[in-house]
Amino acid sequence: MEKLLLLGDEAIAQGALDAGMSGIYAYPGTPSTEITEYVQRNPEAIARNVHREWSANEKTAVEASIGMSYAGKRTMSCMKHVGLNVAADAYVNSALTGANGGMIVAVADDPSMHSSQNEQDSRFYGKFAMLPVLEPSNQQEAYDMAYYAFEISEKYAVPIMIRLTTRLAHSRAGVKRRKPLPEKDIKLPEDIHQFVLLPAIARRKYKGLLAMQTKFMEESIESPFNSYASGNDKSMGIIACGLAYNYLQENYADTPCPYPVLKVSQYPLPGNLVGKLAEECDNILVLEEGMPFVEEMLKGFFEGPHKIKGRLDGTVPRDGELNPNIVRLALGLPDLTGKPVPEVVAKRPPSLCLGCPHIDSFKALKEVLKEYGDGHVFSDIGCYTLGALPPFKAINSCVDMGASITMAKGAADAGLFPSIAVIGDSTFSHSGITGLLDAANENSNVIIMILDNHTTAMTGGQTSPGDGKIEDICKAVGVHEDHIRIINPLSRNHEEFLKLLKEELDYEGVSVIIPRRECIQTLTKKNKGRLK
Repeated sequence: MEKLLLLGDEAIAQGALDAGMSGIYAYPGTPSTEITEYVQRNPEAIARNVHREWSANEKTAVEASIGMSYAGKRTMSCMKHVGLNVAADAYVNSALTGANGGMIVAVADDPSMHSSQNEQDSRFYGKFAMLPVLEPSNQQEAYDMAYYAFEISEKYAVPIMIRLTTRLAHSRAGVKRRKPLPEKDIKLPEDIHQFVLLPAIARRKYKGLLAMQTKFMEESIESPFNSYASGNDKSMGIIACGLAYNYLQENYADTPCPYPVLKVSQYPLPGNLVGKLAEECDNILVLEEGMPFVEEMLKGFFEGPHKIKGRLDGTVPRDGELNPNIVRLALGLPDLTGKPVPEVVAKRPPSLCLGCPHIDSFKALKEVLKEYGDGHVFSDIGCYTLGALPPFKAINSCVDMGASITMAKGAADAGLFPSIAVIGDSTFSHSGITGLLDAANENSNVIIMILDNHTTAMTGGQTSPGDGKIEDICKAVGVHEDHIRIINPLSRNHEEFLKLLKEELDYEGVSVIIPRRECIQTLTKKNKGRLK
C-alpha cells in the first residue's frame, strides 16, 4: 500500500477510515482538531459519505458516537483533554453500556499547556472508567492503533481510548497504509437491554466490566505495542510510555540502550512485564508524558528496596512536556542544552489580529466600565480571552467552556454590580446556553455579551454550531426580546455601542448584547478565494 506523510492526528484519522469507520464526531480543540479536519477533506471519506460534521460539544460527540456504535457501525469521537471533562458523563457510562460497533475515543493531551488551561492526563480517565487505553509512540503506531482499537472494541464490546500528546499530534512522519476494510452493516445489539442503564441492569453490567479486567490485562501483556528489551546494565530499568519511548531512542540513536527497557503503549499496565523489570533491576526510571500516572501505580505492583525515579522525585520535571534532553539528564548523560535564547527573540504574548471585531467590543466595554472600576467582566475560552492582556486588560476570568455566564450569574447573586459575561458564539453553543437558561429563569441582573464572529476562530475557522440561531436561542430560554441587542462592532459605531451598553446597565434583569462582525481571518480567506 501507499506511504503517506502524516501528522499524528492525521494518522489516527486515516487509520480509522481504512479500518471501515462510518462516522466521526468532535468539537474542535487543539491539539485534536486535525483528526476531524482530515476526515472532512479526505476524498475517500467524502465518496463514502462518512459522517464528518462538527458536534455542538464533546458530550454530544461521544453520545452520538455511542448511538452509531449501537447501530453496529465503527465510529470515533475526538477531543482535547479538557474536552474529555465535558464528555466524561457519557464516556464513563459507556464502559457499562459497552459498544456494539467498534468505538474509539481519541483524546489529545497538551503537556506544557501550549493552548490549554491545564496539563491533565487522560490516562486517569481510562483507569477510572476501567477501559483499555492505547498510547502511540509514533505516527505509524497511531495509524495501526486505529485498526487494532476497533478490533479490540468489538472483541470485548467496549469503547477504546487512544491518547496522544501535542508533539506527536502535530509532527509528521511516513505512514504505511494497510488495505482498506469495508464499512460494517447496520446490526442492532443482540441484548436489547445493553444500553439501558437502569440500576438493576447497570449493576449486572458493572460486574461484567470487573470480570473483563483480567482479559484487558492479558491483552496488554500480549499487545504488539508493548515490548520488553533486555539490557546489560541492571542498575536501572526504564519504563518508557508512548512518545517518551521516542525521546529515549533519540539518546541512543547510534548504540543500544544499556538498560532494560519496558515500552508501554497499551494499558492497563502489563503487570508481568513490570514485575520482570523490578526483579532484574535495582532502580526504575519512569518516562511518561503528562502526569506521574505509571509512576504512582508502581507502588502497588511490588514491594522492595527499588527506588522509583521520575516526576515525583524530581528526576524528571513535575510539569511540562518531555524532550530528548530532559530524558538525557534523567539517564545521567551530559546536558546538551544550547545557549539561552537572546532577549531580542524572546517569546512575545499573542494578540488579537488587526481588524478583529473583538477589539472594538473591548474598547467600548472598557470605556463604559471606567466609573465602576476593574473586576466586573467574566470571560470564556476563545480568541477574546486575549482581552486579558495589554492593551485591554478587559477581562477577569477564564475557567472552562461556558463558565463566563454562570460565573457572572453567581457574582450577581452575591451582589456584584455590574456583572458582565463575555463569550464567543461557538462557546455559547458549546456550553453557554444552559447558563443563560439559569440566568433567565431567575432574571439575574447580568449582561451577556455574545461576540459573534460567525466561526470557531481559535481553532482554525470551523463553522459555529449556533450560527444564525443565536437570537432565537436567547428568546427560547427566556430572555426578553427587547433586551437582545445586536450591533456591528466598528469604530464608527463606538458611540452607539456605548449608548447601548449604558441602557442595558440601567436594566435590572438579563440582557444579551451581540456584537456581530465576521472574523477578519475567515473574511480574508473568502476574499482570496474570490480573487482566484
